[in-house]
Amino acid sequence: MALVLAPRWSFLLVRGIASVAFGVIALAWPGVTLAALTILFGAYALVDGVTALVVAARRGRTRHRWLLVADGLLGVAAGIATFMWPALTLLVLLFLVGARFFLSGIFQAATAIALRHDLDAPLLYGLGGLASIALGVLTWIVPGVTARVLLTFLGVYAIFFGIAMAILAFRLRRFGRAVTPRFA
Repeated sequence: MALVLAPRWSFLLVRGIASVAFGVIALAWPGVTLAALTILFGAYALVDGVTALVVAARRGRTRHRWLLVADGLLGVAAGIATFMWPALTLLVLLFLVGARFFLSGIFQAATAIALRHDLDAPLLYGLGGLASIALGVLTWIVPGVTARVLLTFLGVYAIFFGIAMAILAFRLRRFGRAVTPRFA
């Protein structure tokens, strides 16, 4: 696998740089409107998706190429949808996050009740479920605050993901240089 990816290390580096840039901008300019950050996310998703598709195309017919294609198509679709409906994209994302917390909390609370004799700390598990329910409801009531928190998390995630991609790119570059003379 590393032999296949080593010559294409630069695409991973571009992906990493784009991700870190997005994360830094998202964290450094908190006063920027959420709409602008949503558009920035759309651009990031589009560039990331196109890059994944290019890497998939250059890999040729390999066994797991479809994973890169799926990742790329999802990124391109998310980017296009964000450009077409930026406010709706943000609102839908927030409502999905809220629904996930709410439903997860219901299941956690129900599990705590149903398994109260089998769990070591059913009260703590149930309180965790109630906290998830409360977070879900708060997400629906004050989506603006939730959006800022999510964008902060997204910025941190993008930085860590970008660093990981850059490290992988440089390792693949070094691996490719070490292996190439043996096969030349």
